[in-house]
Order: sequence, then structure tokens, then C-alpha cells
Amino acid sequence: MPILYEGVNAEHEIVRTGVGVFDVSHMGEFLLSGPNALALIQKVTSNDAATLTVGRAQYSCLPNAEGGIVDDLLVYKMKEDEYLLVVNASNIEKDWNWISSHNDLGVVMQNLSDDYSLLAIQGPKAVEAMQSLSSLDLAQIAYYHFEVGDFAGINEVIISATGYTGSGGFEIYCKMPM
Repeated sequence: MPILYEGVNAEHEIVRTGVGVFDVSHMGEFLLSGPNALALIQKVTSNDAATLTVGRAQYSCLPNAEGGIVDDLLVYKMKEDEYLLVVNASNIEKDWNWISSHNDLGVVMQNLSDDYSLLAIQGPKAVEAMQSLSSLDLAQIAYYHFEVGDFAGINEVIISATGYTGSGGFEIYCKMPM
């Protein structure tokens, strides 16, 4: 549940003009890998994931058999033959089952939803607020691109610039220690 400090309107304005932090660790993350990973993604999503290069993300949806939508999601091309799908929290099980039911291609699927924390640091001052925490040049991460690097003393963090609020910003995917 969101925590309100001053109220929805004030906090909306802060994110639109400054920076705000959202804990969205409840989102789901699936890793699809293997030589047929792209074929499975092409089979179950509406966008053309073949246009992705390593370091790019894409907004898409999972259409159902009746022409409706199972869910919307983000597709990240992590490596050749490896993709991270980010799905909505309330649909993790439904989305997993939907994709799995179409996986007749031998794609290795891993549900990593419990393995990642996710912070959304959003707003036009996000780079300013975050840059001292990473050796990556955050200002150089283009919209719908991502880098894997250090953040706040942790290595192998996915720093994505999908900026879902429309005000710029980043999503920080950090693998939980085991």
C-alpha cells in the first residue's frame, strides 16, 4: 500500500517537478532463456521483440485467445537468447501459467519474482538524486534502455530508464541476497 505523507496531489507534484521513490518490489520478474526464447516471446506478446537489442526494453502485452489482454508487461533483452519479463504483481501466477502453457519450444523459464527488489525513482531530478550512487553515467541511459552495473554499493543491479510516471526516472532491480 502506498504511504502518503502530504497527500496525493502534493506528492504527484513532487514527482512531476522533483523526484519521488516508489517501492514496487511486488512486481513479477520472469527470466526466459535459450535458443527459442525470442520465438516464445513473439508467440505470446503483441509487440515485435525481434527489434530489441541487448540493453533495450519494450512495452508489450499478453493477448488472450479472444482478442483481449491477459496483462501488460515489459520485455528486457538481457543477453542474446535471454529476456527478462516484468509483469504486474496481481497477475504473476496468471501470467506465468499463460506463458508456460504456450512454451512448447523448450524455453527455460524461471520465476524470479521473489528474488528481486524493485525501486522506481521517478521525476526530472532522478539523475541528480541518484548519480552519486553509481559509477554508470545515468544521464546517458536512454529512454527504454537499461544498464547493468553498480548502485549504492551493490553490483549487478539493473538500472532501467522506462520512467513509467511520464516524468523521467529509473527502475532499480536489485537481486536479493540469498
